[in-house]
Amino acid sequence: MADHTSADQTLTREELAAYLHGLAEEFERGAGRINVDVGNKTVSLSPPERVDCAVEVVERSTMIRGEHETIEIELNWKPESE
Repeated sequence: MADHTSADQTLTREELAAYLHGLAEEFERGAGRINVDVGNKTVSLSPPERVDCAVEVVERSTMIRGEHETIEIELNWKPESE
């Protein structure tokens, strides 16, 4: 079984920076559970000391839609046992 929580929202650059900074602070606390805000829900996760991180940047330009840029950051791991 897999639980899936997602939320899409539009943020200002300042709001986005604050969200990412808050997420970084959760990881900086060290061992133990972290809390991740997803929309109006908080999800508690158990990352280990080492986390796989993938970053993808896509720059597109089409005649119909114009220019579009995307950054995808994916973090994944096997949860630590408590």
